[in-house]
Amino acid sequence: MKFEKICVLGLGYIGLPTASTFAVHGADVLGVDINSHVIETLNQGEIHIPEPGLRESVSKAVQSGKFRAAMKLEEADVFIIAVPTPFQENKTGEYQGIKYKLADMRAVTSAAESIVPHLKKGNLVVLESTSPPRTTVDLIAPILEKSGLKAGSDFFLCYSPERVLPGQIMRELIENARVIGGITTESAQAGHDLYATFVKGEIIQTDATTAEMVKLMENTYRDVNIAIANEFSRLADKFGVDVWEAISLANLHPRVKILSPGPGVGGHCISVDPWFFVEAAPELTPLIYHSRQVNDAQPQFVIQRVKHALGSLKDKKIAALGLAYKPDVDDLRESPANEVIYLLQKQGAQVKAWEPFKPDADMKGLQIASSLDSAINDADAILLLVKHSEFIKLIPQEIAKLTKARVVIDTVNGWSQKDWNAGGFNFFRLGDGKSQTSP
Repeated sequence: MKFEKICVLGLGYIGLPTASTFAVHGADVLGVDINSHVIETLNQGEIHIPEPGLRESVSKAVQSGKFRAAMKLEEADVFIIAVPTPFQENKTGEYQGIKYKLADMRAVTSAAESIVPHLKKGNLVVLESTSPPRTTVDLIAPILEKSGLKAGSDFFLCYSPERVLPGQIMRELIENARVIGGITTESAQAGHDLYATFVKGEIIQTDATTAEMVKLMENTYRDVNIAIANEFSRLADKFGVDVWEAISLANLHPRVKILSPGPGVGGHCISVDPWFFVEAAPELTPLIYHSRQVNDAQPQFVIQRVKHALGSLKDKKIAALGLAYKPDVDDLRESPANEVIYLLQKQGAQVKAWEPFKPDADMKGLQIASSLDSAINDADAILLLVKHSEFIKLIPQEIAKLTKARVVIDTVNGWSQKDWNAGGFNFFRLGDGKSQTSP
């Protein structure tokens, strides 16, 4: 099956790379977004989100005439929905006294509704946005059928989740395995034919709800496993054990692979997707729910560790290194580092944050330093929140020349206690009941 014109709704972290990749591989692509600045930027061959290789892809697609951006849909052979699915603000669900977060599906609903006037027989509609189970069959299909056409017989309908890593999106879009969930086998085959345009990895066909669960299961699995690592870090601190040593020893067992603890879980996937399971079936998800509670509470554990190192936090000056949700990316979405800083400020600390991957970050209520030197200059303590490569390479003796701080707190096991002690610093590490030594 051949599709010549593709319309991608939503030009963010997933929609734009997908649109430009289709265009580079020969399809005529219209990208649609509600932000006029985004449209203007893209039509000039520029990009509004940083991602290695994306600028080159978009520029090539625009110059070839195969890609353009607009605020309104047009008729097409394929419609791909790649809009955000955040949480609903100021609204939660409740089950037997347990409150849980709810997915905000308004953007998905609006996107589906905008397709209706343009839908024709033989079209393919693909939902890529991460969604609660049964969204494709219970939400998208009924909306699209307002066109008078029947999903699965008059037009094809699929769910195909993105499974890519920020910083490697352009490569992984092509190389990773792709799951195509159709509401019928014919729909799944249509989705297969579409993504075979550029996907080199295996393309697996299944039903739509299974594909939705696959996406959520992948991130929920990691969330649950990070939660147990974070609980281990708290237990190790209580018992005077170095959790990092204990994990390395436990992982010598051939059937054990404990993940690394840290200041929490962030990003727009692992910290969000598990809630979609809880929302869909709160009576069946106590483990998933409590894992979310553990990981969301981890920043509070960091605060206790900082208090252990500094005593009262009132008027303490702290240099916080890193705002991103993971190492060596500029993505600040749902970052636990930000929550740690907010909590420090609530305790009276004065915090300067330095994020080398997004030096122009504008975070409400946060003081962003212009450089590492500026962040640490008059600090009383240095707090490592993200394991960026350039932070790991810092030389304690050189840092000692740039700051009066003589206390460092490592929340990600990025630094050597021996090296920092030798540099004249008191060293404290999250989950390490042994790291309380003076230089």
